[in-house]
Amino acid sequence: MHTAAEDEMHDEFFPLVPAPEDGAHWQAPTDLEQYLYKLCRTDNAYAYLRTLAIEGVYYPVRVDEARAAGDDAHPMLTNETPDGLTVAQVYTAGLLPRPHPFLVYEHATLGALEQIVPEGVNVLAVNAATPCEQYFLISDEERDVWLDLHHELFSSDALMDRVVTRRTGAPAPGPLLHGLACGAHLCFANGDAWNTLHWHGMGYRGEVDRIADSWGVHGREDWLSIQTRLLDQEVSPWYWDFVLGARNELLRLRGGGRVDPEQWRDTVERTLRARAQETDGPTHDPDFDDFVAHLRSLVGTILRYEARFRADGLLPPDGHVRTVAAWDVGRASKMARWGLGARYATEAEMHAAIEDASTAAQAAYDSWEEFSAGYVLGRCLHFDDEEFGPWYAEVLTAHRALTTDPESPWLTVPFKDRDRSGADGPGRRPA
Repeated sequence: MHTAAEDEMHDEFFPLVPAPEDGAHWQAPTDLEQYLYKLCRTDNAYAYLRTLAIEGVYYPVRVDEARAAGDDAHPMLTNETPDGLTVAQVYTAGLLPRPHPFLVYEHATLGALEQIVPEGVNVLAVNAATPCEQYFLISDEERDVWLDLHHELFSSDALMDRVVTRRTGAPAPGPLLHGLACGAHLCFANGDAWNTLHWHGMGYRGEVDRIADSWGVHGREDWLSIQTRLLDQEVSPWYWDFVLGARNELLRLRGGGRVDPEQWRDTVERTLRARAQETDGPTHDPDFDDFVAHLRSLVGTILRYEARFRADGLLPPDGHVRTVAAWDVGRASKMARWGLGARYATEAEMHAAIEDASTAAQAAYDSWEEFSAGYVLGRCLHFDDEEFGPWYAEVLTAHRALTTDPESPWLTVPFKDRDRSGADGPGRRPA
């Protein structure tokens, strides 16, 4: 847990969004809040509740109490009204405020909320002080309705594999927005809004558990280490890009065209043995010979993946992958946000890491399609083992959605920044 910086202290504990003037249109943060606003205007509270059962909600918790509770249920904040009613506040994802160092938000399904809302609470206030606010009187019967709707409607899988875009509150065109777009694969897979900096993710405990279980990150120092290594592209094995780099050099010397696979394998082996000799490393040790053989075989693995990528439209007919840098860079973009969600990172550190991801991506690639192909190959080399199973199918689905959905960042954020390349700056929707 980092010590809060002065510029992180603010008064945005809870959302405060003014209602539009009479007859004016309200631009909601996301499609979810826009739909809830419509339901409010038609006085359809039951449909509103059904929507919450599908999406879940977030509730505020003091950060010290959240940490002390550990894996136990975190105590929900409640407040008293002047007429003696006890109110519990919950919010949908698009309306969550800027993260505060002393307050966190936890995610809960409507079914879980039945247990989380303390006895004695009279009112559930949803999106209070916003144009799509709704209030529900709580009784035993009402809690039963929450459980019934949860069992009928909730599916965690339905919240994944989708493009979610914020309409308001996103950063302006520039390195931050571009860096956020670098994490689009993971945002799609998790159903997260790709362009939000007010990151709460799966809720505080969910973010802590996510990077602990998947990344071994249990505190600030762990986060700083993995964030740096991802941005430096040192998490993936170095030899993946070593093998790809051998082909890049052959193509450079040839002026393009195609490289003979055996010549590529021989170049990999010759370069590897030469470097070992230069550094006084083993050149004929059995373990080293096995490593050389593994890298020679990696050439075939890459060629087979690329052939499948071309067949599936992930690469153009004559395309190939120059580097798998995107596999680390894309995850670095999300790790920055996960670090803030777990309160291991400051806002400034998150912003800097996201901008660094943008710089690294533009240094390695020329387009989002090329970036995506590098990301997919890295993921497949890491997980798939040439099975072309779910590890490949899932990310292929993401690639197709992100390269075709009109709301995708890859169709709304140009890959090259004008300041760096002379191209149009990011964030302009193509005509």
